[in-house]
Amino acid sequence: LAAYLCFLMTALGVTAGAHRLWSHRSYKAKLPLRIFLAAANSMAFQNDIYEWSRDHRVHHKYSETDADPHNARRGFFFAHVGWLFVRKHRDVIEKGRKLDFTDLLDDPVVRFQRKYYKSSVVLMCFVIPTFVPWYLWGESLWNAYFLASILRYTISLNVSWLVNSAAHMYGNRPYDKSINPRQNTFVNLGAIGEGFHNYHHTFPFDYSASELGLAFNPTTWFIDFMFWLGLVSDRKQAPKEMIQARKERTGDGSA
Repeated sequence: LAAYLCFLMTALGVTAGAHRLWSHRSYKAKLPLRIFLAAANSMAFQNDIYEWSRDHRVHHKYSETDADPHNARRGFFFAHVGWLFVRKHRDVIEKGRKLDFTDLLDDPVVRFQRKYYKSSVVLMCFVIPTFVPWYLWGESLWNAYFLASILRYTISLNVSWLVNSAAHMYGNRPYDKSINPRQNTFVNLGAIGEGFHNYHHTFPFDYSASELGLAFNPTTWFIDFMFWLGLVSDRKQAPKEMIQARKERTGDGSA
């Protein structure tokens, strides 16, 4: 249970934090929520918010080209994890320099996390998940470390990477059949709402990353709950008329 709770926090640090808030600015969050999401992002240990968001914006701008950091046209393995084993293609660096990322560093939470990233990762990704089960209910340090920390971290990494690989290769394309990203139910279940990928690449500004309302999308549920608490505002959504028109014009007819 502790491992799963850490997994959910880890996932939110990426999906609600680095992805939907900082990369796409699809909603606004007040300081307490941004601090929580930054801490959760350090638990995820997938590069700091600035670097994650920078790479993701480049990915959207130049998707499936050599300027895409995890170009799925180079194969499943490369898109999943291989891109982390090699130097970035020169196009990623050159074209990435043309994009504006100043808004990211204008956020003091992003600057603080970036400055103390290594320390925050040790604390959030490894120390706290190990210490809490040991201290609160007498779990052995061995079990707590390998389950709530290492196993949880390994699973969360691969679930996130499936958005770059499987969700760019397998599934239907009801919104835009001319792009690679797909709707993938399996990825959606693991990545708590990030598998509606054809929709997301068609309407990247939409805070819910989906038009399906109450369909399985825990990240959207979390953002909506934070809105109810008064910690979130300005949630951006694609109008239904726009979505329907795009389906009819460029979709593959599967929805």
